[in-house]
Amino acid sequence: MKKAFYIKIFFAIILAIALSACGNQTATPAAQETPIASSAVIAEGRIEPIHATNLSFLAKGVVQQINVKMGDKVTAGDELMRLTNADIVEAQVVEAQQAYDTLLRNADSERAKLWQAYMDAQKVREAAQKKWNDINLNDIENRIEDRQEEVQDQKIDLDQAQAEFDEYKGMSKEDSKYREAEDKLDDAQSEYDEAVEKLESTMRERDVPRSNLGAALAAEAEAKHQYEITLDGPNADQLALAKAQLDAAKDNLDAYVIIVPFNGIVADISAKVGEQIGPESRVVSVIDPSSWIVETTDITELEVVKIAEGQHVSIVPDALPDLTLTGTVSEISQAYVLQGGDVQYTVRIKVDQVDPRIRWGMTVEATFESVEN
Repeated sequence: MKKAFYIKIFFAIILAIALSACGNQTATPAAQETPIASSAVIAEGRIEPIHATNLSFLAKGVVQQINVKMGDKVTAGDELMRLTNADIVEAQVVEAQQAYDTLLRNADSERAKLWQAYMDAQKVREAAQKKWNDINLNDIENRIEDRQEEVQDQKIDLDQAQAEFDEYKGMSKEDSKYREAEDKLDDAQSEYDEAVEKLESTMRERDVPRSNLGAALAAEAEAKHQYEITLDGPNADQLALAKAQLDAAKDNLDAYVIIVPFNGIVADISAKVGEQIGPESRVVSVIDPSSWIVETTDITELEVVKIAEGQHVSIVPDALPDLTLTGTVSEISQAYVLQGGDVQYTVRIKVDQVDPRIRWGMTVEATFESVEN
């Protein structure tokens, strides 16, 4: 869309000169665009919030209530809309909760403490599970392999430096060859140590969340065991049944209501009160407008090699040509797509500032500042 802009300007100037020559008139100099470095990369992209979600009901039914309108601010946990059967299911949740609470109050105080410890352990395990699920394991594993290769390369250099030093270690320490070999060995050792430290740091990105999850699972299992050994007789079965019924009622209610998962604003509502709806239909979209990214759509293999993470980028929305945003490259896709015969890569740019006029999906032109090799 815009990559040919400067080429078009060039040909427009040539055409203007040619026409003026034909008319034997003095041409008025054309306005000059600010020159762009030949090494700079200009790309097209779309801007979107970092956090955005399209929400749907998990059950079929008729929309009974919509609690928000487009543009409303919402907080995580807010109920946005519900189906007609939600009131019935909600009453079942209240009834199941009351039955469970009654049994729990009648339980032995120690049993209640152990039960609470079990619940707390579940929360810790859920948090650890989420952190483990959120990591990009493939990316970490790839970086670990790169770090391992770097360690191997530095070990070879260190061994070579050690061998060279061994040839001169019997000489006087004041000898220039001895000092040169010693300095080379020290440098090789430092580079090797740094490579090992980078490898260990990258491995911790994977191993710490995995270890935390393992510890949380073990703690949850132990808490469950300690609680269960206090249970005997029919009351234990009643309590377990009541908890199962409560969980089932809550899960059932989740299918009939839409709960927002994070703080943000309502970007779109595609349902109406009284409308028959199902799981296949998106009913509401929510975004967090506090942070945005740009995803490029036309970076080629010849251009991606000029781009690096952390590189500064100028961003101009097509709809707001007088607005220039800034950002930095946060991620460069390792996978490619074929588009019109070109090998293309997606580059993601974290936008530094927020402008209230920005809208989800706007097209932009991104200019990547050239960097020295």
